Amino acid sequence: MLQVAENEIKKRLAFDNPWWAEGAVPQRFRDWPERAYLSGLYALVAESKVRRAAVLLGPRRVGKTVMLHQLIQRLIDDATQPKTILYVSVDTPVYTGLPLERLLALFREIHGHERSARLFVFFDEIQYHPKWEVHLKSLVDSHPEIRFVASGSAAAALRMKSQESGAGRFTDFLLPPLTFAEFLDLANRTKPDLTDLESILSQDKITALNRDFIDYLNFGGFPEAVLDDSVRGNMDRYIAGDIIDKVLLRDLPSLYGISDTQELNRLFTTLAYNTGNEVSIDELSKDSGVAKNTLRKYLEYLEAAFLIHRLYRIDQNARHFKRAMYFKVYLTNPCIRAALFGAVGPEDDAMGRMAETAFVSQFAHLAEIEYLYYARWAAGEVDLVFLDVGTQRPYLTAEVKWSDRPFQQPAQELNALLTFCKKNGIDQAAIATRSAQGSKHEAGIELRFEPIARTCAFVGHEMVEGILAMGWHPRSGIRFGNRATESDPRA
Repeated sequence: MLQVAENEIKKRLAFDNPWWAEGAVPQRFRDWPERAYLSGLYALVAESKVRRAAVLLGPRRVGKTVMLHQLIQRLIDDATQPKTILYVSVDTPVYTGLPLERLLALFREIHGHERSARLFVFFDEIQYHPKWEVHLKSLVDSHPEIRFVASGSAAAALRMKSQESGAGRFTDFLLPPLTFAEFLDLANRTKPDLTDLESILSQDKITALNRDFIDYLNFGGFPEAVLDDSVRGNMDRYIAGDIIDKVLLRDLPSLYGISDTQELNRLFTTLAYNTGNEVSIDELSKDSGVAKNTLRKYLEYLEAAFLIHRLYRIDQNARHFKRAMYFKVYLTNPCIRAALFGAVGPEDDAMGRMAETAFVSQFAHLAEIEYLYYARWAAGEVDLVFLDVGTQRPYLTAEVKWSDRPFQQPAQELNALLTFCKKNGIDQAAIATRSAQGSKHEAGIELRFEPIARTCAFVGHEMVEGILAMGWHPRSGIRFGNRATESDPRA
């Protein structure tokens, strides 16, 4: 059987790296709007003293390949020679079966690079290379002069393998779906001045921001859907075909040996419909028809693939349960539910859970998401509780309501929240509303009310753009250069 000739492989490498001849990445990547995370990733890759590969994680269609090309352009703009940069999309058929080491060797042969040459090597869709984590770790150990960057859509495998086999050699960098602040930027909506509270909290501004917020819930998580009218007009086909089916029917089955893809699909559909709700292993097993042991594995896969996030339950005294049988499930991207079950409007019954899902999704890329819980006991529930990393005691509680009733009747509407705060020595709480804003005191607790749309915009702006601008990536806790900041979000 004929083998692909070496000169054909070199031709393909030259085709995939047009900057070798033209000095710049293709125009379509330069024209695409940059995401707020690009600066953080660039700081990580450009750091010459760190002997690690950067592994770019994220779900499908959030812009990883575009970001890699924009990163390459930044390197070129900062005086990196174009011929010292290699980009390989590992799933390209002509590269099938080729070791990563061989691709690197061919790159060196093409340009005559010496062993000591400082190079930048990008492996896109690396999960399609067998035992990629072993090969990449070997490359990092053998070539300290080269900065390696890997990325892929099968975030479940990438995250697991990078943590298991790449300890000390890989740095994960998470690229989530669009935050609400990014959506406003990409959609050319009027982004509010988040420092001017008097202006942004005026009724007309909140009404307009709420309209944008509902658009974000329905199609705002994916850059293509925001920028392309044709994609936005066929969200069900786009989400189902390009994202869900490829993850549930191809990526996860091939990576984990799942034989019953319809079973996995039924489970995910059930979870998507119940985003923002408390569910139990017993209920899920009954409703989805999946055995409990299999169900637990599927939940881990879906969470690692960045399709869902689970919040675990604590009691009214902020104590953990020994067996985590109950949890709240959230889509990491609210518009997936809208694509599967129809767009939501401001008066729909699902709006409360969608608003809560959006709130949690703003935090999903931050390390603090690991310390976010909900409280529930026989007489009440608190939507969200942040626990201190060291003491595991609550320091902040929040309720998310697509309603202004809590502001109008705090004693009646927020009784469970007030009870929890008093039991745990918390003197203030945050309440996200539909449009009401202001502060009230009830039973010695300061209640701070703010519209959910403004809250989500603020979190996206401050916790992503602001922190990354100072050189810190919140998910990994990595600080770059001398621009260190406090990692505690309360600072």
